[in-house]
Amino acid sequence: MTPPPVKYAVVTFGCRVNQADSFAVEDALRIRGGVETPPDAADLVVVNTCSVTASADQGARQTIRRLARTNPEARIVVTGCYATRRPDEVAALPNVLRVVPNDDKERLVTQVPDSAGACTTAERFGGGDGACGATLEPGVAGRTALPIRVQTGCDERCSYCIIPRTRGAGRSLPVASVLDRIRRAIDAGYKELALTGVHLGSYGRDLRDGTTLERLLDALAAVEGDLRVRISSLEPMDCTPAIVRLVARSARFAPHFHLPLQHGSDRVLRAMRRPYSASFFTGVVQDIAAVIPGAAIGTDAIVGFPGETDEDFERTVACLEGLPLAYAHVFPYSDRPGTEASALSGKVGGTTIRERGQRLREVARKASLAFQARQIGTVRNALTVDDGTRAVTDNYLKLDLPAGRPRNVRLDVRVSGVPGALRGVPLSP
Repeated sequence: MTPPPVKYAVVTFGCRVNQADSFAVEDALRIRGGVETPPDAADLVVVNTCSVTASADQGARQTIRRLARTNPEARIVVTGCYATRRPDEVAALPNVLRVVPNDDKERLVTQVPDSAGACTTAERFGGGDGACGATLEPGVAGRTALPIRVQTGCDERCSYCIIPRTRGAGRSLPVASVLDRIRRAIDAGYKELALTGVHLGSYGRDLRDGTTLERLLDALAAVEGDLRVRISSLEPMDCTPAIVRLVARSARFAPHFHLPLQHGSDRVLRAMRRPYSASFFTGVVQDIAAVIPGAAIGTDAIVGFPGETDEDFERTVACLEGLPLAYAHVFPYSDRPGTEASALSGKVGGTTIRERGQRLREVARKASLAFQARQIGTVRNALTVDDGTRAVTDNYLKLDLPAGRPRNVRLDVRVSGVPGALRGVPLSP
């Protein structure tokens, strides 16, 4: 007798790379006959953890304990950076069946006994009949855009970051493998994907055959099909003029750049071991804005790094206020045991960190509203998401749409409304 399909849930913490990894896990589970269900009713729950801060570790532990209470029969498999860094600690949590380190994440489903029913179909996007081999199409797992990880690991040594220890050295998929995944995504019906990596700009360096991120993007630009590629986070020094100009001339790429600044003070950047200056970052942003008017440019900033003075913080404020940013994510510094920064003196008090964070978030909010205001009246290409009453433009504006359209439809819209409540007026039926 064929066993009933396994009901699964995937819970994801952290970055877009983790989101891409979780999507691949869901792909493998569905192909093997799994049926997505809420965590409190699932037979198997995969928890993909983050370890960028101590609070991320705590959040994962709390979630696993809550899952065990609300669904005592669930088999919990834990992977990701926290699971890699503290496997024994994670294994001791209730209902944890297995701890899978990042290096084994791609083989996670095959390592869980009886976790995927009777199907043994090789991992792919679909093409089979019935539950086994079900197509992973746009909208599955709530995602209209497909995240694809092309690189993992990092060879940089930022003083506050634990990720090189949990992801290892930089490793890249060969260009041919990436193109194969892209073509399968197009065949499955995806019209947008997000290219992700732990250190995406280092793509190809480990392959030692002359491959670079620019070469990969050139290859993606030549792929036939209706597909837009959104480039995930790039370090400022990796966002080269050649990449900016490629995005400018090719409709294949979304005019959207995420470049983490982290701090506006060169003194703090040096303590962070970030390999650029604030003026270099400013120059990259200004170059993008000049070459691609209307491009969305986002950033990250950390407040309260050890030794950060009022003057240092004001430099960050001034830096962000002087740039045409579409958004900025603000993160309060917290010690990550095992990092160089955790041993630094001059710790900033919690109240000061909160006050600085609040002020910088207000700067970010004003920058976002100003960017939205500049876009009102422009015509942008957009992709419908959710139930078709929302759309995301090529330059990352989130718009409300009139009802009546399905998900995953590309259309031109005129941006209207007011900053903070943008609407899209479709220019086609």
